[in-house]
Amino acid sequence: MRLSPELRERTKRYASAIVRLYVQLPRSRKEVEVLGHQLLRSGTSVAAQIRETSRARSDSEFCSKIDGALQEADESQLWLELLKEDCGISGEKIDTLHGETDQLIAIFVTMVSKTRRHVG
Repeated sequence: MRLSPELRERTKRYASAIVRLYVQLPRSRKEVEVLGHQLLRSGTSVAAQIRETSRARSDSEFCSKIDGALQEADESQLWLELLKEDCGISGEKIDTLHGETDQLIAIFVTMVSKTRRHVG
């Protein structure tokens, strides 16, 4: 299975949006600083994992890399939810990122599922 250039670009834009949100967070609050840093790490890792996927040498390695991106996206979703629900961080940026994370998770699940069916 091949990775589309559009997905690589989409996950790069996602990582950029995560960085922009992080820069705007009020890090004077320790809990926001900690959760924001976790989000920065996992959210940018989604794009890095997808980049690595394009170098997969087998379907098995491809699935493994997509699974990594899926785990990072799911973790990012948690940090976004905690920032919103427990820290009161709200606004269009966080809502948009939450929706994009949902979509990326769905895409990754579908990709892994289709690849495993093809291999199996």
